[in-house]
Amino acid sequence: MAKIKIKKIRSEIKKPGNQKKTLLALGLKKIGQVVEHEDSPNILGMVKKVEHLVSVEK
Repeated sequence: MAKIKIKKIRSEIKKPGNQKKTLLALGLKKIGQVVEHEDSPNILGMVKKVEHLVSVEK
């Protein structure tokens, strides 16, 4: 499978708890942090939930 890079670009302050937990599950804690994950349906669903807080590169 292909890898995708996910970068946190906005803060999760004043966002619902499930979005905060999704960012932690992706491994994103600080703004500007980049993580690499497999391009799986589970990861893409989590990215879709917080797409306003992250940017994605293929």
